[in-house]
Amino acid sequence: ASTPALSSAGASGSPPGVGSGKASRPGLGTLNRSHLQRLAIAQSRVLIASGVPTVPVKNLTGSSPVNPALAGITGILMSAAGLPVCLTRPPKLVLHPPPVSKSEIQSIPGISHSCRKTTKKQAKKGKTPEEVLKKYLQKVRHPPDEDCTICMERLSAPSGYKGPQPAIKPDLVGKLVKCSHVFHLHCLVAMYNNGNKDGSLQCPTCKTIYGVKTGTQPPGKMEYHIIPHALPGHADCKTIRIIYNIPPGVQGPEHPNPGKSFTARGFPRHCYLPDSEKGRKVLKLLLVAWDRRLIFAIGTSSTTGESDTVIWNEIHHKTEFGSNLTGHGYPDINYLDNVLAELAAQGITEESLAQEKD
Repeated sequence: ASTPALSSAGASGSPPGVGSGKASRPGLGTLNRSHLQRLAIAQSRVLIASGVPTVPVKNLTGSSPVNPALAGITGILMSAAGLPVCLTRPPKLVLHPPPVSKSEIQSIPGISHSCRKTTKKQAKKGKTPEEVLKKYLQKVRHPPDEDCTICMERLSAPSGYKGPQPAIKPDLVGKLVKCSHVFHLHCLVAMYNNGNKDGSLQCPTCKTIYGVKTGTQPPGKMEYHIIPHALPGHADCKTIRIIYNIPPGVQGPEHPNPGKSFTARGFPRHCYLPDSEKGRKVLKLLLVAWDRRLIFAIGTSSTTGESDTVIWNEIHHKTEFGSNLTGHGYPDINYLDNVLAELAAQGITEESLAQEKD
């Protein structure tokens, strides 16, 4: 089969067939929308039937009735240039599962309750920064010939930190006991004072966490249960659905702008895990992260640019149930391992489960 050659409207000279006794073929300008659609579909069928590799022309649907006609014109022009064409519809975004009744929702074996709430509780107070650091540091009498990675001055020279001055000598140097990285004590105290002041410390060089790291997540609620639908790539099991809900409010002293209101866009947020052994392990660790206020924070949205709003906090979630068009869905064979690594970077591992009450 072959595709009819088309002459452009208004072209100089006689159209093909004139003077030969054959009926002239219509020009593009004489074809209406239905003609263009039929021509484009016929052409794509011919190409597919002939086994010719095709180049998909996507995103052809929409509210405008002109889109199908433009698709036909695109196919015609690409074919005229020698490019094979197949007109396809764009894949469909599936954010939510099919409707689920209350009787179909199940609790998760091995995890008590189906809801967690957080409050405005703050970290335990009473210890000075110097007392906190003393647990994790060893003093160094002869500093190595290298820079302090906080102030970027030589460790053999006094600290170059220019902010509010801690009550500690600027020339003292200490080594963290686990990772052995060395800093000015003056710089470490300043770093601690500029953080969450929760009794924990994170090495600025290798991110090793000392103590129990907590965050500044605003008050909210986390629900979790099993629904009787399978995720793409996990057809052998049901699905764990997590529902986060955080209302707007006023920022506390631990937030970027204390006393100023913050927004909470897109809540409730639905997230999904496969109801497999590894999926349940991830859920248990997410519960620890929720209790430690590490899943959300208040800051500037990287999507909208809005400031003073609730944002995700470096622990990625899957918010797309039946597709993966945004990168936040399934199938994704590496997701569970990736999120376990992200949780470990926040100091949340299987050892953390023993430290937390279920």
